[in-house]
Amino acid sequence: MFVRLANFQLLFTAPRLLHAPSVLGCKSLGRSLTCCKVADTFKKTNLVSSIFSQRMMSSQAPVMQKLPFLVDDHTVSTVRDSKIMVLLRGLPGSGKTTLAKEIEQKYKDNSRFLSADDYNIKPAIRSSGGAEYKKLNEELTTCCERREASLLILDDTHHDRERLDELFDLANKYHFTVVVLESKTPWRLDCAQLKDRNHWNLSLEELKNLRPTLEKELIPLFFGWFVAKRDEDSLRKTSHEFLEQLGNLKAFKKRLSSFVSEDKHKLDLVKYFSTTPNILHCTTKFCDYGKVPGSEEYSQLEAVKKAYSKGFTLHISALFVTPRTAGARVDLTEEQLLLWPLDAEKEVMPKENLPRGSRAHLTLGTAGDVQNVQTGIDLLEFVKMQHSGSEGESIEELGLGKVSYYDNGMWMLTLSRKIEVKVIFSGYYGKPGAANTQRGSKKGILSQCHIM
Repeated sequence: MFVRLANFQLLFTAPRLLHAPSVLGCKSLGRSLTCCKVADTFKKTNLVSSIFSQRMMSSQAPVMQKLPFLVDDHTVSTVRDSKIMVLLRGLPGSGKTTLAKEIEQKYKDNSRFLSADDYNIKPAIRSSGGAEYKKLNEELTTCCERREASLLILDDTHHDRERLDELFDLANKYHFTVVVLESKTPWRLDCAQLKDRNHWNLSLEELKNLRPTLEKELIPLFFGWFVAKRDEDSLRKTSHEFLEQLGNLKAFKKRLSSFVSEDKHKLDLVKYFSTTPNILHCTTKFCDYGKVPGSEEYSQLEAVKKAYSKGFTLHISALFVTPRTAGARVDLTEEQLLLWPLDAEKEVMPKENLPRGSRAHLTLGTAGDVQNVQTGIDLLEFVKMQHSGSEGESIEELGLGKVSYYDNGMWMLTLSRKIEVKVIFSGYYGKPGAANTQRGSKKGILSQCHIM
């Protein structure tokens, strides 16, 4: 340590030592040698100081350098096209506010930063029913209703499940994808250090009381890719156009009995699929908040941790319709398959050897009280028939591609050109069924990922 301090001081004194010989002209050999030694010492000092500074910088901001929100160009572009609610979570003094302000600065044109500190909300075990959040909630709700920002950044400890549920409900209501970011600083759970770092002057005992609520990772109902708002709007429009065109085909009208029991000459497929997700998404792993076996292991996979909050591009190769569901078939890349569970296909069809990723899909709508999980099951029925050599009956060419009919009211539009959509890999943390918008159906829809 003494050597480093000496070198650090020499960084400031060396320039004057170097300057003196140049004034005198370095006439003698001794003076020339002195000049060279000083110059050499100065170079070494600069090198040591540079290495020391780089190490200090890398140790101070490891999280910020790696967060996709800040450094990945595709993620930044996707975030700008999305509606996202970022929840910073962690103990007081763990580094949340610094990270939150970095994100705010990166997206200053379309973001809104709200900190519990600004509303004098002291981190504590909740006991008052949340009355202290009244003003903050009013600001947040107004921001959502007026569409003041597409990126909401909330800085708080977020240790209380009841408080989190309030935010998850709000996110569902206004169709925001939730991203939970936790501080990864070395001292994030070190109450002894946090005692000196937090500005609330919380005691060691108060911090220790909060710590158990933040030690365990927050596992969502399910993980998946959530479609950016701009691409989602475009895909919904394409889906509606396809449903309208399909419903008008003569070949479809002849096979209406698969969809309705009464005698009809036409069916409005847009209305028929009465339930649609609030945010279109492709589910990877259903976790039930960690209750499903293997959920914690999945959440700890290096690929999952690295991909969380990162932007991707999904490629849609086909749209399909059955009497139960309307969906989009997704072709996963090698990188995306790293996030796909090994048993996703076997879970539904244990006797079939279907390619990994065959079940990847987006639910565009379901009929009545049909669960969204049925969409993936229906897609596997198509894949199963295709792998047995059946390509269906070719019906007609539409603008986007070729329509084929399979058995039992199953229709598929194979796209002549794949549709690309930007997505964010995150989790759905709200209540089962709250992720759906229902049209003409009063009964709640269960999780689209839970196979009954």
